[in-house]
This record gives sequence, structure tokens and C-alpha cells, in this order.
Amino acid sequence: MSSRRRSELGDGSEPIESELETAFNQIVEEGAERLHRTWRAMGTTGFSGGLEIGIGVMGYLAVLHETGSHLLAGLPFSIGLIALLLAKSELFTENFLVPIMAVAAREASLQRLARLWGTTLVTNLLGGWLIMWFVAQGFPQWAPTLAESGRHFTSAGFTVKSACLAVLAGVVITLLTRMQHSTRSAPAQITAAIAAGFLLGGLQLPHAILDSLLIFGAILSGAHITYGTWLSWFGFTLAFNALGGLLLVTAPRMLRTAELIRVRAHAAPDHPDWPRH
Repeated sequence: MSSRRRSELGDGSEPIESELETAFNQIVEEGAERLHRTWRAMGTTGFSGGLEIGIGVMGYLAVLHETGSHLLAGLPFSIGLIALLLAKSELFTENFLVPIMAVAAREASLQRLARLWGTTLVTNLLGGWLIMWFVAQGFPQWAPTLAESGRHFTSAGFTVKSACLAVLAGVVITLLTRMQHSTRSAPAQITAAIAAGFLLGGLQLPHAILDSLLIFGAILSGAHITYGTWLSWFGFTLAFNALGGLLLVTAPRMLRTAELIRVRAHAAPDHPDWPRH
């Protein structure tokens, strides 16, 4: 087989463009399903996501407390991302790619996107706060580790460095979503989760949801950090996470599939809550 012909094939049998279309349709259909769920379904999924990512944070703290190595602690941090994948729960920042593609394809409205984002964000934080209350009470010996981890983020301030790191965190988590939707192989999806967890935890990339749990744990274990301090950090971190996920991962993906989006949007029937053609 010629090199040109091999470059046109994905796995040796299916053209790359066909694989791209299959992945695109899967993303749009999943995004539409997420956007058209009930309030209760959105809330319970987001709350569960906060609880499950907290299990990964617990693993991170256990290794960090014993070794002092953030790189080693980044590996068990991925437990939370694996749990999200297998339990079909969601993080707010996972919703930068999938539902936006569905909205672009006219499978749902911007109002439904705002509802999904708001509900998932709040319930992620509630579930995360709850699991960190149990962690703080169950492992009081981790209090110094929690305090140091929380202060690492809240004391960084709004600088070019912290903004760039938050952008990178948004890129990593959105790229994780893209990779996991590009394959149906469970081992490949889990490998992607481990890689993303290592980068986020091991490099201490500031992520609005994941690292809020560390800050909550620090507050609950008695560190001199206030919820006002957390909220100040949370606001700009969330903004730059979104910037990284939307502009550096989602936008290029939409450009790549622009023709597929146009065709699907043109064929979409009108619904009362969708914008008119």
C-alpha cells in the first residue's frame, strides 16, 4: 500500500473522514442527550461527579502526605477521572466540547446550554464539598498537607503565570473529553484519564472544580483560608479554564467539522426552544 493511501486510512480499513464523521455524530448525540435531561438528572449527575472526583483527590492527598511528591500523587488523582468515565458522571469543564457541538448542530438551544452549565457547576461544588468534609474528618493527620495544597492555589494571585496555568488546565480536561470520544476502546479511554490526571495533579495545574476540593478540604481542616478567598480564586481560574478549553480545543474541533455541523444543522427540525433558521 502506498504511503499516500495509508495516510488516508485511520485503522487500515476505514477512511479518516469517515472516522471523523462517526466521532462527530457520537458527540452531537451525546451532547443533545445531556442538554435535554431533566433538572433532577442534571443535578444528580453533577453531584455524583463532585463526589467521584473527590475520591481521586483523596488518593492524591494520601500519596502526597506520605511522599511529598506531586508527580507521584498525580497518578492516583486520576482515579476520580476514571470514576467519572465509568460511572457516566460529569464535571462542569467536561461540557465545553460535547454540548457546544450539539448546540452548533441545532440539536439544542443556548438556553439549555446555560442551564446545563449552571446546574453542573453548582452540583459539582456541592458534591465536592461534602466528600471533602468526610476526608477532613476522617484523616485529620492530612491537615498540614491540605493546608499547603489549598494555599498553593489561593496565594498564587491573578498573575500571567496563574492565568497561563489555568488555560493549560482547561486544555487538558477538554482534550481528555475529545480523546475519550475519539475511541470506543475502554482501555484507551482509561489511559487518557490517567494521563490527564497525572498532568493536572502532578503539575498542580489550577482547575476550578478539582482544586476547589483541595481548598474546601483545607478550610474544613482548619487552615486560615476563607470562602471569600476561595471565591476570588475560583472566578478567574474558571474563566481561564474556559478560555483554554473553548478556544484551544473546542474551536479547532468545530473548524475541522464545520461542514458536518452545517449539514446537520440544516437538517435539524425546528423546536420551540431553538433559534429559528
